[in-house]
Amino acid sequence: MSKDNSELTRPPGTTQDEQLLESPRPDEFTHTDTWRVFRIMGEFVVGFDELATLTRGISIFGSARSNPSDADYKAAQETAALLSREGFAVITGGGPGIMEAANRGAFEAGGLSIGCNIELPFEQSPNAYLTRSLTFKYFFVRKMMFVKYSLGFVIFPGGFGTLDELFEALTLIQTKKIRNFPVILFGRAYWAGLVDWIRDYMLPQGKIKEGDLRLFQITDSPAEVVEIMKQSQSTIVEVAEDFYGAPSIEK
Repeated sequence: MSKDNSELTRPPGTTQDEQLLESPRPDEFTHTDTWRVFRIMGEFVVGFDELATLTRGISIFGSARSNPSDADYKAAQETAALLSREGFAVITGGGPGIMEAANRGAFEAGGLSIGCNIELPFEQSPNAYLTRSLTFKYFFVRKMMFVKYSLGFVIFPGGFGTLDELFEALTLIQTKKIRNFPVILFGRAYWAGLVDWIRDYMLPQGKIKEGDLRLFQITDSPAEVVEIMKQSQSTIVEVAEDFYGAPSIEK
C-alpha cells in the first residue's frame, strides 16, 4: 500500500501531540488535522464517561523514577492509603515510581485506584495496582481529567512532568479558571529551593502577588495531607449550606 508524503517524511516515533502541533501542508490538511479533531473528541468522551461517577478524587503526582526503597515512594504509598480509608479516590498518571506507590497504597487499602496513562515514544506500561485504567494519546486531554475530577493535588518530588502539573494547577487557580482547591507540596527539603526562589525573586519583582504564595501548602506528613483534604471538603459543604440552606434530614 502506498504512503502519502506526510508518512514518508515523518520521523519514526513522532507523537500525536507533535503531529497536532505541526503546521499543516496544503495538500494534507483535510486528511490529518481536521480528522484528528474526532480522535481528540473521542478521548474526551471516553475520559468523561469512565470518570463520570467519580466525586472525591485526589490526584497524586511525582517522579516515575522513584524506587520502592525510596522514602518518597513509601510516603506516597502511605498517603494514598490514608486518603482511601477516608473515602477519597486516588488518581495518578498510572505509571511507575510515585504513581505506582500511590496506586499501590490505594489498592491495598481497598480504595478506588485510578490510572490515567499516556502513550509515549518510550513505553510506559500501566502499573499493577489499578482498579480503573485509562490511556490517552494527548497530554492536554489527560491533564483535563486530573483537573476536572480532582478535589486536590498532592505533588511529590519529581521532574519536568511533575512541575508541569503543579504550575498548571496554580495558574488555573490564580486566574480563577477553577475553584481554589488544595495544592500540597510533599517534601520540604526537596521543594525548599523552588519556594525560596518564588518568594525571594518572583514576588519582589512583581511577577506574582503576596496572596499567590498561599495557593499551595508544604508538608512532610501523610496524615497532614489527609487533614488538609478533609478540611477543604468541610469548607465546601459549609459554603454550600450557607448558600443553599442546610439539607433537610428525613427521619
